[in-house]
Amino acid sequence: MKEHTTNYQNTFIEIAEDCPVKAGEMPPLKGEKKSVANRQFDMVYDNPYKYTSDDVLFQVYAERNDIKKSELDEARKAFFSKGQPCFRASPLTKRYGWGVHSDEESRIAIYGVETPEYKKLAKDSSLKVVKAMRTSK
Repeated sequence: MKEHTTNYQNTFIEIAEDCPVKAGEMPPLKGEKKSVANRQFDMVYDNPYKYTSDDVLFQVYAERNDIKKSELDEARKAFFSKGQPCFRASPLTKRYGWGVHSDEESRIAIYGVETPEYKKLAKDSSLKVVKAMRTSK
């Protein structure tokens, strides 16, 4: 079974061209359950450069689907046996104004579009810089 990945190395994902905000926003809670954006934000914002994109996307999937600890390894293999959308398609980069930096070990951190760090990473010639996917065509 082929294993796909969403991980980037030495890459910065800028916010989408049609992102509606001018500063990074914490995704609002909508009711009792946390959204994908809330879960991704909490995991990455509180733990910069601790997790890879694959780690975050799978953890969010596992939490939302109530996967038991004993089933995580098998579920992860199944999850990545098919291609998955990367952080270029995340609501954090498309809607909430967060750029995503992947270091040389594919670990990620997020930076609000208004921050000096975001501006520095977006101009860093040692990084591959890509835009998040637009919401509309």
